[in-house]
Amino acid sequence: MAANQASLAPPEIGRRSGPGKRDGGKRAWQTWLAGALLPVTVLAVWQVLGDLGYISFLLFPTPQRIGNAFITLAKTGELWSHLWISLARAMAGFALGGGLGFLFGALVGLYRYAEKTLDPSMQMIRMVPHLAVTSLFILWFGIGETAKILMIAKGAFFPVYINTFLGIRNVDNKLFEVARVLEFSRFKQLVRLVLPAALPNILLGVRLSVGISWLGLVVAELMSSTSGIGYLMLDARASSKTPIVFVGIIIFAVFGKVTDSIVRRLERRLLGWRDSYQG
Repeated sequence: MAANQASLAPPEIGRRSGPGKRDGGKRAWQTWLAGALLPVTVLAVWQVLGDLGYISFLLFPTPQRIGNAFITLAKTGELWSHLWISLARAMAGFALGGGLGFLFGALVGLYRYAEKTLDPSMQMIRMVPHLAVTSLFILWFGIGETAKILMIAKGAFFPVYINTFLGIRNVDNKLFEVARVLEFSRFKQLVRLVLPAALPNILLGVRLSVGISWLGLVVAELMSSTSGIGYLMLDARASSKTPIVFVGIIIFAVFGKVTDSIVRRLERRLLGWRDSYQG
């Protein structure tokens, strides 16, 4: 009898979770390899065509030349000093624009009167192109850090603002009925009901805002700057150092992808309770 009970006992957690972890690691590697297939193929073809002379070194330096330029900049320390400056600008602009976008989006989403008074002006400002206000920002704030951070913040504001507004307005009315039955206060409804239900839209806005922050950084540093990756690219273009220009482009692409991946991991952690299609 004891032997039968022992045979029916569930397996230990450690034995059960081991294969799952291995399978998860294997799937992660397969995903990484699938994503790296196209870039690696493009780089290999690019290098071969450059070595054979089919591509101009001045217009399209080979990946090897770009890598050598990256190593040279990294050894001298010039790359890292410009990179940290650009990262600080992007994070400050995103924090300012994204934070204000969340506050205004929540305000407009929760109150009809705020929507009627604020949203028309917000939509008008949203339609003004980045390049159109660049000269105005320089005129108002000079070429210092304030103008650059505000330009980044302008771009980061609207994705969070719009998606926060939509997320709040799309909350199911049945949830509010449940909240009334449970006698939730207004603050408790906001924290326990509205924000969790709107979280998918808010995180989507954050993800879009991060990408636009990098675009705003490029505009700010290319238009008026004496430091940063954008300035490094501008100076290299003036000196016809095309490999350095490509180094800057690759840095923007890599860090944009890294920050996007961070937000996606945050989405998976915060939205793990949702039973939705994962692809």
